[in-house]
Amino acid sequence: MSPPVVLGLTGSIGMGKSATAAMFRARGVPVHDADACVHALYGPDGAAAAAIGAAFPGTLAPDGAVDRAALRKAVLGDPERLRRLEALVHPLVRDARDDFLRRHAAAPLVVLDVPLLFETGGEAGCDAVAVVTAPPEVQRARVLARPGMTEEAFAQILTKQMPDAEKRCRADYLIETDRGFPHAEAQVDAVIAAVTRRAG
Repeated sequence: MSPPVVLGLTGSIGMGKSATAAMFRARGVPVHDADACVHALYGPDGAAAAAIGAAFPGTLAPDGAVDRAALRKAVLGDPERLRRLEALVHPLVRDARDDFLRRHAAAPLVVLDVPLLFETGGEAGCDAVAVVTAPPEVQRARVLARPGMTEEAFAQILTKQMPDAEKRCRADYLIETDRGFPHAEAQVDAVIAAVTRRAG
């Protein structure tokens, strides 16, 4: 039995990646959500919470979950502390991804939904990459419509993400989300057909 084709799914903030991941799920494709994985690891019973609390005192909430705002402050502007945090969390994230791949070893196709796929070199573990994209003005309008989002916060987020133009150049497939759901769904169907054909 051949292993599944591993498709990386990525895209900058406000591009519609979560909605696109849901389209793959609706078509029966197993999707591993890296953000949700980290959220679980940071939760009250998460595998990372106690270790983070020990390494960075004052970063746990009363319920035992990681206080993300306190953790951000604890590592902000300190590369050494950030490396220490990554050394704690990254192996757990990798274990969760490997467990997902084992559980879905019989599937023809699986999706790894990773916001910072290119930024972390995660594309090396994928057979192909689909980038979710939209024009800058659409992205901007979507992000600034989010509760509590400011121009400053949006600008700061963008500095940590590879520019969309570069992601588009590195993609095997593009999924455009500014032309309505039917258009995006048709592109998702085309990607599934193409990667499955490639594997066969």
